Amino acid sequence: MGTTRFGGEEAATMMAELRGTFSTGKTRSYEWRVAQLRSIVKMLDEREGEIVEALRSDLNKPEFESVVYEVAMLKSSCKGAIKELKQWMKPENVKTPILALPSSAEIVAEPLGVVLVISAWNYPILLSLDPVVGAIAAGNAVVLKPSEISRATSSLLAKYVEQYMDSSAVRIVEGAIPETSALLEQKWDKIFYTGNSKVARIVMTAAAKHLTPVALELGGKSPVIVDSDVNLKIAVRRIIAGKWGCNNGQACISPDYVITTKDFASNLIDTLKQELERFYGAEPLKSNDLSRIVNSNHFDRLMKLLNEDKVGGKVVYGGQFDKSQLKMAPTLLLDVPQDSLIMSEEIFGPLLPLVTVEQLHESFDIITRRPKPLAAYLFTNRKSLKDKFVRTVSAGGLLINDTAIHLAVQTLPFGGVEESGMGSYHGKFSFDAFSHKKAVLYRSFIGDAAVRYPPYTRTKMGLLQALMGGSILGILRALIAALFGSSGKPKTA
Repeated sequence: MGTTRFGGEEAATMMAELRGTFSTGKTRSYEWRVAQLRSIVKMLDEREGEIVEALRSDLNKPEFESVVYEVAMLKSSCKGAIKELKQWMKPENVKTPILALPSSAEIVAEPLGVVLVISAWNYPILLSLDPVVGAIAAGNAVVLKPSEISRATSSLLAKYVEQYMDSSAVRIVEGAIPETSALLEQKWDKIFYTGNSKVARIVMTAAAKHLTPVALELGGKSPVIVDSDVNLKIAVRRIIAGKWGCNNGQACISPDYVITTKDFASNLIDTLKQELERFYGAEPLKSNDLSRIVNSNHFDRLMKLLNEDKVGGKVVYGGQFDKSQLKMAPTLLLDVPQDSLIMSEEIFGPLLPLVTVEQLHESFDIITRRPKPLAAYLFTNRKSLKDKFVRTVSAGGLLINDTAIHLAVQTLPFGGVEESGMGSYHGKFSFDAFSHKKAVLYRSFIGDAAVRYPPYTRTKMGLLQALMGGSILGILRALIAALFGSSGKPKTA
């Protein structure tokens, strides 16, 4: 972490410099945008080994997860933006109504200006730079504030982002609450925050002072419904991949709890046990394929969830931990009370409660009574259940017969709803998130109609109403009335 003081004065100076850069129009050019995106790809290629080591230092993240879920996904995001950027930047031609003829219209995507990205610690490369890709693609100047919790990665970003990219338009600010507070005092053109709902409220409060728009990528308790008609082994492997294969549960889209029927629960649990042991061994705390818990505060929070009186005796698998190494094993809990802490708070760790119901349709009531999650998952072969799931469950995103991989689909918007966030990004949605869609209408001096000007008459009003309604029959009637009046005889001068 940097030791140079960064307070309100330094933030204001930096903001003035960035606004100066933006005002030159430098960041608006296609060439500048593509050059910055290519620089990110170059940095990822040349510094991949250091990135892997930083992530190992921060989270003991397996190399596989670091390369595939952070580096490769970010490269894909950059390369997709480079490929599509010219098309994204083109004005979108739109139709105009009869009332405005002769005319043409278009929607022009223009950069918002100087934007702030506040990132999270759990995927500190991807969640830091993926929003920056969108901001750069849209032509903005950017300040990135990495999470102070992932210290090694924050230092790496501070070292290399400004080295590889144009430091007159892209800056990194390291630090914790004081530095973030100093940044939030400034007037930004947009703030993009990834994290928890408590801090999100602080961000929104600060943004409201300047009427700054915000995008919030939060989380929530992402449910998984498991039907009894599935290929159980495949379903379980995909649940494991989304839960423990994503940072040992420390991911905003990790399955947070599973719902299945009482009759099917034992089959599901047995298969989960078998596959977990196959993946992580009989002693999972020794596995090199599980991330550790990020710090002691989060470890203690998880232990509080696990040791709550209401949860006692509910562990059916796992439960091992080693605080000295901040390691916690995949843990299954059966039928914990609905009012327990573990069923009320986002878990963000390797604990997975299983809730049982008599009939699977009861699961929809359990989900809809809770705040809307960032993701919701269903495993079934029944079309009627899939249809009800899509129709009934409101979440940032839904995935049927898998978990988490919708994050990698660049043609889908990724974002939350209500408590799980606002706004979305990925692919063109990232470009749109950092653009203002400016409406432009072009008219000539041909065809100026007196009907819109005073003195106003009922005939003029009727004709304009018909023109605005777009009905050909209504327009003809209004024209006849204008020409012949109510008598049906031609008007004379």
